[in-house]
Amino acid sequence: MTTIPELLRSRAAETPDRTFLVFEGLETTYRELDERSDRVASALIAQGIGAGDAVAVCMGNRPEFLLAWWGILKAGAALVPVNPALRPPEVDYIRRDSGARLMLTDAPEAPPLPQLPELRPDGLAAIVYTSGTTGKPKGAMLSHANYLWDAEAIAKATRMTEADRFLCILPLFHVNAQVVTTLAPMVAGGSMVLMGKFSPIEMLETLARTGCSAFSGVPTVYTVLNNTPGAQEYDLSRLRFCICGAAPMPVEVFREFERKYAATIVEGYGLTEGTCASSVNPLARRKIGSIGVALDGQEMKLVDGEILIRGPNVMSGYFKNPTATAEAIRDGWLCTGDLARVDEDGYFYLVGRKKEMIIRGGQKIYPKEVEEVLYQHPAVAEAAVAGIADAKWGEEVVAYVVRRGEVTEAELIDFCGQRLAGFKCPKAVCFREALPKTATGKIQKHLLE
Repeated sequence: MTTIPELLRSRAAETPDRTFLVFEGLETTYRELDERSDRVASALIAQGIGAGDAVAVCMGNRPEFLLAWWGILKAGAALVPVNPALRPPEVDYIRRDSGARLMLTDAPEAPPLPQLPELRPDGLAAIVYTSGTTGKPKGAMLSHANYLWDAEAIAKATRMTEADRFLCILPLFHVNAQVVTTLAPMVAGGSMVLMGKFSPIEMLETLARTGCSAFSGVPTVYTVLNNTPGAQEYDLSRLRFCICGAAPMPVEVFREFERKYAATIVEGYGLTEGTCASSVNPLARRKIGSIGVALDGQEMKLVDGEILIRGPNVMSGYFKNPTATAEAIRDGWLCTGDLARVDEDGYFYLVGRKKEMIIRGGQKIYPKEVEEVLYQHPAVAEAAVAGIADAKWGEEVVAYVVRRGEVTEAELIDFCGQRLAGFKCPKAVCFREALPKTATGKIQKHLLE
């Protein structure tokens, strides 16, 4: 298997009638997913889409996302997943920057064409936008080989088999859902259950009803589940393990979840530029509080405390951004911006972030992007945005503002809400007479609280 469509075709040939996807009680087999995505590819090719093109997909968790994803790849194009919670200006930026020729909000269908284009393992499979040092999202270019290597490594590390069924609660526009809960089960010959959106009670009901053996979530999911009453009413005996990523998991939350649900948490670490995962806390020898050890075939090291990674899962670069690529990848090593320590057994422990990134419920937020919106308000003289600890979300967004005119906290939050996705908007605005600065005029964010 050298490309993502080839993985699906092989499963459809070997086990055509095996269920791969369950969504709202409806089952889709490997063969049905293969045939229906062929029809999507046909429709795209009929509209002139082919090798070198990009097609954006802006939709929630639904089967049509998977049909669009595979259809785009089968047509020879690259997927550009877009968070449907973004505001029109944010979506338009990704569309224009990626050069996407089409944006799908529903999967088209048409009769199959006699022959679909031949794909290469190193061919571009997706341009996934992630925040970066400029404050504007940058498109990480990921190949078929990137995706498949990472999916196979995760399947191996978690000992997935064809009996495993993964519940997908994370958004499909995110690499975690794409790799961990879609491709990895397919690599193992297993199946997935797709939820349209996260709800703790619906999640517990779905886990029990469909017999899922695993799911992947961010720390916020585990915090919510810990505070959900009545969990003992659901039969979760088939739940084998749960994966946690996207942000550090507080040890207290970790232990409480395992006590309450009697399920094993596998904590991992990675970033979009590394496709998804680079390390996993081994099932056989976990160290709670650690992000584990490097996946087989992946290298991780510390340079001045910063995690650097190298391996077949590292992106080829940022789309149309050679300067940012050169800053991120140095001598073949991806500079993550995350700070860590490593123990005598080679287990890594996150200690902080070099980047000024806020991670709220697993969603990455770059303060500069929020600050730029605040500065658009005529009553804002100065603004600084930082993350503060939050029991539910891990971190919350707080803005510190110096006013030059009359404006209230509610007005600024509403102003941001009209221009930014909801998860990026400040939860609170703290007004200050002045912001602390260095001698050169740089705002000292660590002195804001």
